[in-house]
Amino acid sequence: MAPRATVDVEFSIRVTEPGFAAISVAAAHADTEELTVSWHGESRVAEFEHGTRAEVFELPLGEHRVTYHAERALGEPEPEPVTLTDVAVFTRPSRYCPSDRIAGLVPPELFALRSTEKQVHAIVRHVHERLSYVVGSGRATDDAIDTLLAGEGVCRDFAHVCITLCRFLDIPARYVGVYAPGLSPMDFHAVFEAGLDGHWYVFDATRLAPRQTMLRISTGRDAADTSFLATLGCELDFLGSTVFATTDAALPVDDGTGLVVLG
Repeated sequence: MAPRATVDVEFSIRVTEPGFAAISVAAAHADTEELTVSWHGESRVAEFEHGTRAEVFELPLGEHRVTYHAERALGEPEPEPVTLTDVAVFTRPSRYCPSDRIAGLVPPELFALRSTEKQVHAIVRHVHERLSYVVGSGRATDDAIDTLLAGEGVCRDFAHVCITLCRFLDIPARYVGVYAPGLSPMDFHAVFEAGLDGHWYVFDATRLAPRQTMLRISTGRDAADTSFLATLGCELDFLGSTVFATTDAALPVDDGTGLVVLG
């Protein structure tokens, strides 16, 4: 019997100007799931490419609590093909991944590698060794160059740097928000996928959790596309969150060297 993953999320917000907000916390391909908002208004579901879903609510003034529960079997998914549209979108610079401005910070040894797979593994290794993972570091406005110059960051920063270096080498790369059983401290997590031999594979330069048990939440060019909470006209204060992602089996060992498909 395949191991199963369980996800539980709770966060609170205070709406100071009523309007619409989009909540993107749904795990891709969940077998069972339930999203609740303490205000029981109607919602609209927005479906995006690559497994991203958003529930759009019109929220009144006041405090609201959001909870999400999901369960999913963990299997061995087939790799998703890289389309021509993917190549066009995910090799270009984006808000947090300025691949057109990073030339002076690219490790020269990457150019000597003839294999795209070896280049991606070298990028992940370089970022893991170059950056320190520091909880609470960085600013919401930091891009990959800011992170490299600072020498530290959190998961989104590690992913942005890896994506930027991949795109500089014309390797398609995209940002992915995930649930990551085994992550410590537990929270929403960010990784990236690179296009190798026509298919997408997941990589994580933080090495804080095994890739084999991660569950996709959202996919985009960078963090600007993948927020778990986005205002669409309302104004709100974020009051805090808790995230739990677990499996009912022992966590696999991930030495970072293999190719792993994210479901």
